[in-house]
Amino acid sequence: MEKLLKQDEIDALFEAARSMETASKSDPRARVVPYNFSTAGQISNDQLRAISLLNDLFARNLTHNLGAWLRSRFQVNLVSAEQIPFNDFLLRIPEISYVASIRLEPLGALSVLQLDLALVPPVVDLLLGGDGKAGPLREMTDIEESIVASVVEIIARELTVAWQPVGLSFNFERRQMQTQAARIMPLGEKTLCLSFEIRMPHSSGLVNLAFPAVVANTILRRLSGDRGQRRRHAAELRARMEHMARRIRFGASLQSMPVRVEARELEALAPGKLIRLRLPADSKAVWSASGIGLFHALPVQAGAHRAVQLLSPLDHLECEA
Repeated sequence: MEKLLKQDEIDALFEAARSMETASKSDPRARVVPYNFSTAGQISNDQLRAISLLNDLFARNLTHNLGAWLRSRFQVNLVSAEQIPFNDFLLRIPEISYVASIRLEPLGALSVLQLDLALVPPVVDLLLGGDGKAGPLREMTDIEESIVASVVEIIARELTVAWQPVGLSFNFERRQMQTQAARIMPLGEKTLCLSFEIRMPHSSGLVNLAFPAVVANTILRRLSGDRGQRRRHAAELRARMEHMARRIRFGASLQSMPVRVEARELEALAPGKLIRLRLPADSKAVWSASGIGLFHALPVQAGAHRAVQLLSPLDHLECEA
């Protein structure tokens, strides 16, 4: 049976709710939440979006080039871009997998590439004239490992082309055992992890890349710089800024060329005394703005005011003198 509230009971409930809200606002402890230091330096959504644009280009290029190399339908898609500790990346690597180190120049840093071995049998079958049928998951032979190394070199080349805006070059080093991969960078270091799905007619698999923090920071800094350089002011705003800049005032002076005077002459200074400047009588003065000499000039009169007649610009040697 439903319970009906009386008006005084309803008023009491609203009053209690208002008093709780007032108490939470007045008590600063109500707004304090624990801080998770592991989230410091996380990549923002906007930055991940910019990184994803670069890797979408890489995925399209790899689709065309590997597809042409294998003469088969081949699709590469960016699945995720996230920032995780390197140890978490290692835990995601299957027990039977292909792991390689990729050197990034000019930073000299190492990144890790992991390729699912489920992709190896269909690639080998295609290169031998088959239709790319999947095979059992097993360790590779020496010939298969050489073929996969060629695939990784193509991946590194396409990464270099796609990441050209940030000035990084990818160079395949060698295959690494999983125990060796754990020593490439500290386990607790935050890495930028990119996952790509490769789809073939009869199989699919993942290619995962992990970049150290120094590489992620470089990428973000250069991407932010590129966005700032691409920004352009509207024509009206630019014209207004130029107009205001032309009204800026600079201190200017007309003075003779710098000369050296002996200390005893300065000591004997007195009204009416003549000091020889050791300059030719026909030497010109220099007109300077903000302390920078710009022109040879002569003092002249323009109506009731003094003025400067500009003669010829100073060259850089005279300015340095």
